[in-house]
Amino acid sequence: MLELAILGLLQEAPMHGYELRKELATKLGTIRAAISYGTLYPTLKRLHCAGWISEQATETDIVPPMTSKRGRIVYKITAEGKERFADLLAQAGPETYDDAGFGVHFTFFSRTDRATRLRILEGRRRRIEERREGLRDVLSRAGDRLDAYTLELQRHGLDACEREVRWLEELITNERSGRTPSSAADQAVAPPEEPAPHQDRP
Repeated sequence: MLELAILGLLQEAPMHGYELRKELATKLGTIRAAISYGTLYPTLKRLHCAGWISEQATETDIVPPMTSKRGRIVYKITAEGKERFADLLAQAGPETYDDAGFGVHFTFFSRTDRATRLRILEGRRRRIEERREGLRDVLSRAGDRLDAYTLELQRHGLDACEREVRWLEELITNERSGRTPSSAADQAVAPPEEPAPHQDRP
């Protein structure tokens, strides 16, 4: 997933490692992007060795904060990297239904074909429905044996699952109708058409 995220971000613009880490946190959220430089730079090195990104030393000696001399290297996606990114986007296996995998793929949904988006959304819905049913089973079988705080946590998890299932169903409906989330929202809030002005007969 980190490989997909890096290649996707570098398609937007060349970046320093520091900038990449910052963009990962911005686009994927601090939880999904909680990666260290010790994780990021080995991945960048592997992508460079594979020919999917190139490295270019900047002419300036100004180093971004907290990056040491590594900040002088700018990473840029190659033509082979763009092909690799497209291949990764087209994958819709079970790993794309998990929290981290789904978050990364969803970030780049605008560059993913409609059929793949639908497969991922439907797979994610099944995964969350399974999680929801598991929580319901815990509450029905052992709810009376849980302390108040554990019970509240289980209920919170169940509520979150139910909200996500509703959200996914809405996205799936939009995809099948050929609408993006923004266009569907615009249609929902569009004011009603005003009747044509009445014209008096002569």
